[in-house]
Amino acid sequence: MSKRAVVLAGGKGSRLRPYTVVLPKPLMPVGEYPILEVILRQLSHQGFGRVTLAVNHQAEIVRAFCGDGSRWGISIDYSLETAPLSTIAPLRLIPDLPDNFLLMNGDVLTDLSMEKLYQEHVRRKRLFTIAAAERTHIVDYGVLHASENRLTGFEEKPKLPYLVSMGVYVVNRSVLDQVPPEQKYGFDDLMLAMLARQDPVHVEPYSGYWLDIGRVDDYLRAVEEFEDRRQQLLPDDK
Repeated sequence: MSKRAVVLAGGKGSRLRPYTVVLPKPLMPVGEYPILEVILRQLSHQGFGRVTLAVNHQAEIVRAFCGDGSRWGISIDYSLETAPLSTIAPLRLIPDLPDNFLLMNGDVLTDLSMEKLYQEHVRRKRLFTIAAAERTHIVDYGVLHASENRLTGFEEKPKLPYLVSMGVYVVNRSVLDQVPPEQKYGFDDLMLAMLARQDPVHVEPYSGYWLDIGRVDDYLRAVEEFEDRRQQLLPDDK
């Protein structure tokens, strides 16, 4: 049985203006391909036979470009939001989701194995899996630790490791039972609700390549780096 994926492709791309005035953000080109085509090629290569594109802003352009997915060897259907619903609420509009499915943003450039992430989620019977990029923040100053105006410690430009969501998840459909219908509800809302209920959420750290092209600087970096990373991003590209 082929695996199912939902790709969120309805954002306005406000942080990428003026690039997104004409094109929707998922169709912004990196190399010779729109970022959404890179994602669809990756999903096809990794055995995801059916992809639902959750669309809203400039939906007709996304639909015209992607069609039914046959040119990539996958089946594409569409879920149209009539109003912006953020990242999680749109899933309530899709009536035939399987027990487990991949969910990802349509502006992610990564060499993460979505297939492996999905298989581990299913095998371990998880509720929600988050792929998390490893990042390090370097403080530009000498950091003082003090208590009652007395120096207790000192660090010169410390490095602070942290994890950020990559915008790639695997979801058990039962999680959606707690999502209010027909209103805006995002990833942040869901995580806070699951934490409050003490529902288990698995975080899978990843140290490989990942860029969210939602900002101009990251988009320009993706364009610059794509050719050098083409083989690792698109191993099936001839």
